[in-house]
Amino acid sequence: MQTIQEKSAPLNALDWSTHTALVVEDSAVQRAHMVSMLRSLGFGLVLEAWNGADALEVLEQYCRSGKPGVQGVQGVQLVLTDLDMPRMDGIELIRHLNERKLTESLIVMSARDPRLLELVENMDADNTGLTLLGTLLKPVMMDELNVLLRRVGHVRQAPAAVMERPELTLGQLEQALAASQFVPVFQPKISMNSGLIKGLEALARWQHPEQGLLAPWHFISSLEGTPLMAGFTLSIVEQSLARLVEWQRIGLTSMKVSINLSADILAERTFIDQLDDMVESFSISPELVIWEITETMVMNNLAQALANVARLRLKGYGLAMDDYGIGYSSIQQLSRCPFTELKIDRMFVDGASQRPNRRVILESAIEMGQRLGVTTVAEGVEKLSDWALLRELGCELAQGYMIARPMPAGDIAGWIKSNRARLRQLSSPAAALR
Repeated sequence: MQTIQEKSAPLNALDWSTHTALVVEDSAVQRAHMVSMLRSLGFGLVLEAWNGADALEVLEQYCRSGKPGVQGVQGVQLVLTDLDMPRMDGIELIRHLNERKLTESLIVMSARDPRLLELVENMDADNTGLTLLGTLLKPVMMDELNVLLRRVGHVRQAPAAVMERPELTLGQLEQALAASQFVPVFQPKISMNSGLIKGLEALARWQHPEQGLLAPWHFISSLEGTPLMAGFTLSIVEQSLARLVEWQRIGLTSMKVSINLSADILAERTFIDQLDDMVESFSISPELVIWEITETMVMNNLAQALANVARLRLKGYGLAMDDYGIGYSSIQQLSRCPFTELKIDRMFVDGASQRPNRRVILESAIEMGQRLGVTTVAEGVEKLSDWALLRELGCELAQGYMIARPMPAGDIAGWIKSNRARLRQLSSPAAALR
């Protein structure tokens, strides 16, 4: 089961008239509320069940009716289920949905301890095609439901879909690299106080000649540990720096670009010099380049990784600890590595305004960053309520789909111009009240 982290088109661009949904809820009042919301959104058919066992019976009857499924799914397109129900609870129902492929997408809701929903989001069922769009605290509100439904038809493929793809060979990857098919797209990072764009994160994509733009999970794991990773990294770095020079020419002189480094790169003794030479060849100040690394990358080859991190910082580059909070020793790495930026994982950002447990961790991370004098960046900002909380807690920068999706470099200038007023309004104190 895969938790979606990317969404696609705006909700009003999606047609639900051909979709069938099932609401599983033992409370008649709550069930009627959910059914009403889905019907108001235009779902073609909304089925109902009062517990997990009842849901399986409803789904079996629906399958016997001969209604078509999608992408190998024999049942409905969407299931919304409660957790705490008699006879068969939501956890057991999810297992059956996984094993029998009775739905394409899933939303889980509960009025119980929010940490139960956290467990659901981290349940490991990677051998299935079931996609968890997200979880919701009850009572469910329309705007929160909309945020999750926007993730239908997302860019990121579920693990099962990825596993069905042929195994990539070194020859295929080498050919793609030689043809310059690996390209960066860029996601803005903006100041929460001013709404001004402060930097861009370069995110690698594969411009596949037949399958279109592919996200990293299609190819990164096949590149890691191979001789091609160095060439791949240098290609993304070179393209990102070239774009940075172009942005400087049009007046974005203080723009910074963040580039992810792999564990292979951090373990290579001489590669840091190659990176530094490339930055120098573009006449770019090191302070405008931020290298993003994760805690696990440092741990893979501790001595050499720490040495390379230190060298990058000595040369004047920024260093970002990416995905802060999801590792086993993030605090230890943050205390002994000269990071300049702390990127708080979306796991603790998304929904923090409604979930006390996430808020506690988020608040702690921001406070720690402030005390250590590093810039705090919130990843995965999708809701205005979370934005308002982040501003209240003193987070400095934010990125996420509420701000902008990753986009080609050529779209950045136009995006800044067309979104300047929106971002300025978003950063105003009054935004927290809307």
